[in-house]
Amino acid sequence: MSASFSIPRDPLDSEHPLARAFASFTEAAGSLERSYGQLQGQVEHLRQELEVTNRDLSASLEENRRMRERLRRVLESLPCGVLVMEAGDRISSLNPEAARLLWGNPETVDLLPDPLLAALQFARDTGEERELSLASPDGQRSTWVAVRHAWLDQDHSTSVFILRDVSETKKLERERENVRRQQALVEISALLAHEIRNPLGSLELFAGLLAEADLADESRRWVEHVQAGLRTLSSTVNNVLHLHNAPLPECAAMDLGELLDWAYEFLLPLAKQARVELQVVNEVRGVVTLADRHRLEQVILNLALNAFRFMPAGGWLAISASDLGDAGTEIAVRDTGPGIAPADLPRIFEAGFSTRPGSSGLGLAVCHKILEQHGGAITVESRAGHGATFRLRLPRWSATL
Repeated sequence: MSASFSIPRDPLDSEHPLARAFASFTEAAGSLERSYGQLQGQVEHLRQELEVTNRDLSASLEENRRMRERLRRVLESLPCGVLVMEAGDRISSLNPEAARLLWGNPETVDLLPDPLLAALQFARDTGEERELSLASPDGQRSTWVAVRHAWLDQDHSTSVFILRDVSETKKLERERENVRRQQALVEISALLAHEIRNPLGSLELFAGLLAEADLADESRRWVEHVQAGLRTLSSTVNNVLHLHNAPLPECAAMDLGELLDWAYEFLLPLAKQARVELQVVNEVRGVVTLADRHRLEQVILNLALNAFRFMPAGGWLAISASDLGDAGTEIAVRDTGPGIAPADLPRIFEAGFSTRPGSSGLGLAVCHKILEQHGGAITVESRAGHGATFRLRLPRWSATL
């Protein structure tokens, strides 16, 4: 009888279950390790992409911040006001210029005045520009504002209003209109002056003939009053012509003494009518200067009439002249009137300026213009309550001229 027996298997045999399990575990571990490696690679890739995205997002945010800051600065520096309003007329934003035009600041401007709300509504409804005057809170100042509208979005829920300060434009328009009216007035005045001067000259001639006639004292006094009135009227007419339509002076050699003799004879009836004592100190006979005698006569007449009008209760007027050698010649006209207030001194030679009601304010302006045309000057010395002294300076005359 034969015996049989079996040889035990090696546990490491690949056919052994334990070996197969170990091999499967090893394979699974390798696969897991490979998957983990792949996952790490993907994570690293995603991390790099996320870093790039974050950098791009940070750069975009920074660019947006810079853009917003740039737009804010542009908005604040605009010369016009920008007012943004939501539905219900609620102010959402405005720039400093808009706040200035609305007499406030971005923190305090919340309620708009009714006239402005009406102008905003008009601009929104019509699309046309509207102008209105806005008064300051204290009522002491006003600003002209032009309003224009635009929609910020397509659903018309947000309005943008552009506010422009047109005060300077309005001021220029008013000045242009004033200049136009003044020019028309000048043309009419010059026309009337020309029309009046011819018959006035005839009246002065006839009054002069009457003064030379053998009349009774009372009649002679009446003639002197007529002469005084005609000479005053003639002075006004000549002032208009000299100021607005005067050609250059026709200068020629003239004797200052003869000019002062004329002044005494011509002004005496006016002085008597004004109850003013007239004194002419004539120590310049034979002193020659270069001037347009008729223009200088107008200057002396204007100064004398001005003095008479400011001495209604009477006073004293003195006219004198002197030879200044190389400095030229000077004529002085002094009065004992009320004088000139210090605040008025800088303006007395401006056309239209006068402190006396009813005066045209042309006399001293004409004097200044005539002396300026002669290359000379007129100055004044005065203290309130102590009269005034006007000095007319003429340049030196040379026979070689």
